[in-house]
Amino acid sequence: MTTSPHERQRRGRKIAMTPTEVDEFLATERTCRVATVGADGAPHVAPLWFVWDGSALWLNSIVKSQRWTDLMRDPRVAVVIDAGDDYMELRGVELNGRVESVGEVPRTDTSDPTVADAEQRFGQKYSDGAFMPDGRHAWVRITPDKITSWDFRKLAGL
Repeated sequence: MTTSPHERQRRGRKIAMTPTEVDEFLATERTCRVATVGADGAPHVAPLWFVWDGSALWLNSIVKSQRWTDLMRDPRVAVVIDAGDDYMELRGVELNGRVESVGEVPRTDTSDPTVADAEQRFGQKYSDGAFMPDGRHAWVRITPDKITSWDFRKLAGL
């Protein structure tokens, strides 16, 4: 029997988000931090916009970036999305897994059903509608092996 990435979280279960809460959080938050592994083994962390489709995180990255170079050489990735100012407001999601490039690299305005849903979500989230490929970015999809979440606001109810 296989378990979902959500079911594997052991520590902090009392403050873990439910899968529905994770979906809602990832639908509304706007910036993630993407950690990649450089050629020398050093970590590289960069902020990026993202969309969540309910099972995978989609990133639209400049293909001439350190992040893209790292991910194409070593697809292992960790991504953190978090929010809150005061301690009792802190909440977030960490996703660990591997990326895969989806669609053409770089992305042009050619119709591509493999990225259509991600582009629609991205356009709605960040551009009030339409996604416009610029010939400099391409898509990667992260289907997480592990999802860890926390919502310190739940501590108030313990």
